[in-house]
Amino acid sequence: MIWPNKAKCAVMLTFDFDAETLWLSRDPSNAGRPGVLSQGIYGAQRGVPEILRVLADYHLPATFFTPGWTAEKYPDRIHAILADGHEIGHHGYLHEWVDPAKPAEERAAFEKGLEALDRVAGIRPTGYRSPAGETSSNLISLIREYGLVYDSSLMNDVYPYRHTMPDGTPGPVELPWHWSTDDAPHMMFAVQAPRQIRNNDDIFATWRDEFDAIRQMGALYNLVMHPQFTGRPSRLMLLRRIIEHILDRGDAWI
Repeated sequence: MIWPNKAKCAVMLTFDFDAETLWLSRDPSNAGRPGVLSQGIYGAQRGVPEILRVLADYHLPATFFTPGWTAEKYPDRIHAILADGHEIGHHGYLHEWVDPAKPAEERAAFEKGLEALDRVAGIRPTGYRSPAGETSSNLISLIREYGLVYDSSLMNDVYPYRHTMPDGTPGPVELPWHWSTDDAPHMMFAVQAPRQIRNNDDIFATWRDEFDAIRQMGALYNLVMHPQFTGRPSRLMLLRRIIEHILDRGDAWI
């Protein structure tokens, strides 16, 4: 790949600003569980402002993939993100997990999310990320139909590439990601599906090693985070740590 400013690799700092939708989409009965939902509320009330402070300290840009429901409930956070010069990406409406057998529902969620972002902030996002990495064969066509430039939902490469549409014309650009550079597998906890919460040293080692290897390949390092997880106090220190590791190399295009 040839990156701007003769950089050796590219880095994306991305945040999936799900708020409560992460829990509501998995189980609608969570609407009656304020303790469960408080995790998402933390992400909006405390996590986003703290993350914005970190990014401002390093003068770095980021993308916040945001469901329409989240934008409607937390418009002040959307405007704060935009005021700091960051990008808002499309992330569905209620963080819906796509059912490939129900294309009409997929389209409705896609359109509703776009409408919400337009209504709240007057924006038409240029990129999309599917909630939980769940997609269907219709996704790229929807992205193309609504004029978005890129997708960041697939895990089939470490280099960006352009999709080819069924008629052979160029489609959106794909910016791949992977679970290993997502904070959720390392930090997320739910009583219904308990898992070990990993310490910062372990997570940093995973993220650092992946960055170092991707840097050697000249590829794209796509770091996926969530304000309700990475926005926790000690995890903000981890965010600073990985940012400083990347910056210390001096040859990444962020």
